[in-house]
Amino acid sequence: MMVASVIRSLTLPNSALGFPAPQQHLLGNGCPITYLPVADASVVCIEFWCQAGSAMEQNTESGIAHFLEHMVFKGNENLPPGAFDLQIESIGGSSNAATGFDEVQYHLVIPPEGLALACDLLPKLVLQPGLERESFQMERLVVLEELSQSEDQPEEVAFQRLLHLACGNHPYGRPIIGLRSDLLNHEPADMQRFQSRHYKAANCAVAVGGCFASDELLKMLAAGPIAELDAEQDPALIDLNPDDLHMHWQPGEHHLSLPRLESARLLIAWSAPFAADPEALMGVDLWAAALAEGRSSRLVKVMREKLQLVESIDVEVHPLERGSLVILEAVTNPESLPKVRQELEKLLTQAQQGFELQEIERARRLIGNGYTFSHEAISQVTHHLGQASLQKRLLPLDAPLQWLKQWDQDRLHSLAKNWDLSKACILEVLPE
Repeated sequence: MMVASVIRSLTLPNSALGFPAPQQHLLGNGCPITYLPVADASVVCIEFWCQAGSAMEQNTESGIAHFLEHMVFKGNENLPPGAFDLQIESIGGSSNAATGFDEVQYHLVIPPEGLALACDLLPKLVLQPGLERESFQMERLVVLEELSQSEDQPEEVAFQRLLHLACGNHPYGRPIIGLRSDLLNHEPADMQRFQSRHYKAANCAVAVGGCFASDELLKMLAAGPIAELDAEQDPALIDLNPDDLHMHWQPGEHHLSLPRLESARLLIAWSAPFAADPEALMGVDLWAAALAEGRSSRLVKVMREKLQLVESIDVEVHPLERGSLVILEAVTNPESLPKVRQELEKLLTQAQQGFELQEIERARRLIGNGYTFSHEAISQVTHHLGQASLQKRLLPLDAPLQWLKQWDQDRLHSLAKNWDLSKACILEVLPE
């Protein structure tokens, strides 16, 4: 099959952050290949992405997305267990993978001369899992051990409880690793159905960055399993009601006692705009940075530095496709928890009146520099392109920096009503 017959080009954003403009071609089945040739790069980074995270699991499938990620590396009849890692390591490369709520991604970094090998092996590894029963049973024990280790960490237990309380029965309220009862019941046939349902061309994307020849890359990928992915979306996924997929927020106040917890914790979660609205999320990031990033931020300056009420306090923004999260965590001693709660409520109320210009400028610099620093390496940029391609949100690399400039005092103040404690899910955690 000739490359020209299976690929069409798309126009992508201009160059930014010191990198040339990325390019994208669609295979005949619609799977996007986004690539960024950088002649002076010392490596090539290849990432395969799929919308097959834990949020795509049905009620009895919890943990199967992460379990599948494990099973992929057990190989198949043409790629025995360990053969993939052995061949990639033999050329000086490295591999990794990660399963999140919304996506799963497989990652390779190789020297340029290993491109042909990587383009051959990675699709075969990811798209043709063997799921042999004996390997399946052994790997189930590995996953169950990971779950046990997570359950032995009180901080992780508290965080998972917060997600469950805030998100309820939505998949975001379940641990990505899964529930023990479901993990014990999964069978290879269940995993095969999950893989067949989600690993479709419409749900996948490939990103490649580094030193390579574009024509060679496209020829190799167009001749392999990625081009053979089914172009037809699973009817069961097409018919899903979008409203049923969205997270339904559950505000409220809760308490938890845990053994082996060394310090008390106050966890507060708010809902935030969907990941599909990154400009709005930039405003949330700016608010969070002004509030709790660095020693000059309001919460740190008052609660840790001045009053010495907390060991640490921070606010994290978690962009998610079905409803993002903002999570505040304060670590303190049990006796101080009531005072921490009182002081925090006062500071959040003050923040609803708005931030001073210098506070916003400080937060803007922190976010802008952090974003720029996180896109210095070709592997980091490739990661960004892979996720953006998968979610069909390819924009100029410097677009977030432009949005950051547009969030002024008045616009940021318009967010104030969203951070009322009455809209939050609050969990106070004490040592048992």
